[in-house]
Amino acid sequence: MLIPSIDIRAGRVVQLVQGRRQALAFEDVDAWIEKFGDYPRVQVIDLDAAMGSGDNRELVVGICRRLPCRLGGGLRTPDAARRALDAGAREVILGSALFSEAGVNLTFAASVAEACDARRVVAAVDARGGRVAVKGWQETLPIGPTDAVRQLDPWCGGVLYTHIDTEGLMGGIDMDAVKAVRDATSRRLSAAGGISTWDEINALDAMGVDAVVGMAVYTGKLELRG
Repeated sequence: MLIPSIDIRAGRVVQLVQGRRQALAFEDVDAWIEKFGDYPRVQVIDLDAAMGSGDNRELVVGICRRLPCRLGGGLRTPDAARRALDAGAREVILGSALFSEAGVNLTFAASVAEACDARRVVAAVDARGGRVAVKGWQETLPIGPTDAVRQLDPWCGGVLYTHIDTEGLMGGIDMDAVKAVRDATSRRLSAAGGISTWDEINALDAMGVDAVVGMAVYTGKLELRG
């Protein structure tokens, strides 16, 4: 399944390369909401909230009321995650908050699962150079993505794996890395990071993995199918 990604920054739909350089920005958010209206799941990330530089709460809540969304960005407490669900998100995505300097914060993961119902929690595991990256991908931890997803398995309903090394480059994702994560979790897995063709999306689907796509959609490289 293809999951379109809507990343919001300063009230606009944007695309970043490897979480740093802004490559694209669109003022007309409604146009993209309409374009993604038939998809069973859309991923919405509030980048300002994720970076701790404000938020786009009103806008992302409005999107969640119009599309079947899983929402992430700045959800750092169980209460914040619960409020996002109450505001209309179908699922919540948590990333850095699930980790400490040593690795997975199992106490926090359990508290979020209790507050939100684990089935509605998507654990975001982002990796660069084979290690989990947190805090806007600025820091890496002494743990790999497969170890992380194994530990998070009891506390979530899905896993979002982002391969940072290829993210935003539209050169393809590392299928071996995705397969290793797929084999490490019993939860529904979605993958992101450079996916740009239907061949890749179909190959991931054959592995039981959903494809989260942003840059290839917004540049027109990947043509959406009705």
